[in-house]
Amino acid sequence: MHLPCFIQKIRAGGVNVNQAVEALRMENITKVYPNGVIANKSVTFVVNQGEIHALSGENGAGKSTLMKILFGEEQPTSGTIFANGQKVNISSPTEAIRLGIGMVHQHFMLVPSLTVAENMMLGIEPRKGLKIDRKRAEKEVREISHKYNLPIEPNERVEDLTVGQKQKVEILKALLRGAKILILDEPTAVLTPQETRELFAELKTLRSNGYTIIFISHKLNEVKEFCDRITIIRRGQTMGVYPLSDISEQEISKLMVGRDVILKISKNKILPGAPAIKVRNLKILEESGRVRINNISFTVREGEILGVAGVEGNGQAQLVKALTGLGPYHSGSIELCGTDIRKKSVSDIRKLSVAHIPEDRMTIGIAPRLSVTENTVIDKTDNIRFFTRLGLSKSSEIREYGKKMVRDYHILCKTPDVSVESLSGGNIQKTVLARELSGGPKVIIADQPTRGVDVGATEFIRRQLIAMRDAGNSIFLITSDLNEVLGLSDGIIVLFEGEITAYLPDASNVTEEELGQYMLGIKRQSPEQISEVLHEQKD
Repeated sequence: MHLPCFIQKIRAGGVNVNQAVEALRMENITKVYPNGVIANKSVTFVVNQGEIHALSGENGAGKSTLMKILFGEEQPTSGTIFANGQKVNISSPTEAIRLGIGMVHQHFMLVPSLTVAENMMLGIEPRKGLKIDRKRAEKEVREISHKYNLPIEPNERVEDLTVGQKQKVEILKALLRGAKILILDEPTAVLTPQETRELFAELKTLRSNGYTIIFISHKLNEVKEFCDRITIIRRGQTMGVYPLSDISEQEISKLMVGRDVILKISKNKILPGAPAIKVRNLKILEESGRVRINNISFTVREGEILGVAGVEGNGQAQLVKALTGLGPYHSGSIELCGTDIRKKSVSDIRKLSVAHIPEDRMTIGIAPRLSVTENTVIDKTDNIRFFTRLGLSKSSEIREYGKKMVRDYHILCKTPDVSVESLSGGNIQKTVLARELSGGPKVIIADQPTRGVDVGATEFIRRQLIAMRDAGNSIFLITSDLNEVLGLSDGIIVLFEGEITAYLPDASNVTEEELGQYMLGIKRQSPEQISEVLHEQKD
């Protein structure tokens, strides 16, 4: 489960299914790619006017393909689409927008250096002669912001906004272009509880004004609380449409995955050993001189998971880069397994038995065009089991190892020889895990290990991390999923504007609301409180 939902339970939102008017019908949609992969097989997806309709399924189930077809980014092999009762041909996103369909992608499609008004008006700028009428643009942004109760300042630069504010800009941008059907792809993935609660209130207002919302999410607690109905897809086929009042999270999970899924995170009592990660007075500056990490200290012991909570953009990325050798730090010290890493390369740090599960699996987590097998051994070129001393590969050993990794980590693929980029997000992440965890690490830096991953893969990844912790490994966990950070972590540090606002040695005593307050800087521990926790750790 992910960020908690703090709204009251919504009972069907006044939508009478028997009398509802269809806003959208995708009928018998089939999509077959040139390589023979069937992404959608005779899928029928119906959404009513004025409802919030959830679309859920495993990674690779066909949700994204279906929505790309609806938004004109892909064309179906066969099938028919009706919008407001009329048969339509959605040949491009421009045509989708013309038909009143807007999409807010999981990864924001905004230009950071431009203002809110400039982003929202991009491509439809009001003109005064040959020049852009900036005053009118700002006026229109203020008007639509006020109309939909999504307050935002037109002159703010997007790079200075919080994640929640960027989400508002994306929604307003779609509404400004006339969207009456909004597709929201994982909209709460990086929001705090407070921002999530605010977003849901705003979307409920849109629903009450007749807007239709398609809510794509793996967060079943939010789906259950917030949406009216759910369509579940498994392996490209529809498993059914259900009122959320009539189905449990456990039943949804089983329909998605095809088996019972353990939703509750359980682990043994912590038995910590010696410090494996020691960070003291760490300071990280950008090239511009801006402070990203300001004088922080923490310890991660053997057999412990220390979680990092914080709204994205508060120094987490710079901290991970410093720990893994991918980025510099200005002052302070980092010790991994008793070794100071200041002058160590990435390769040197990995040789200290440090594993890294990166946030961006597609950019630095895999070599996309290499096979699944090749990706699991790409860091083992000095292992004589797979390569000779002259660097020649032992093909049979590598092939058998690839098969074992696919089997042990439940990687769904036709064969271990397929390119890893052809897999779903969850299976790509399992490939990363197979490589990183199979090398016998002592320290694991796990950065957003389950982001964008379905409930079945999430359960598997969490079990693997807990098993590594129980085997005596140290895990530094960075996640924007509050249920995950609370459920997996033994202790938690909270980052806000590059500083530790709370050092919480026992995660079981922390509530989601309290954690959200620390994440937003509303609540802070004193330096003395933070030092006291640090000094209690074994040196």
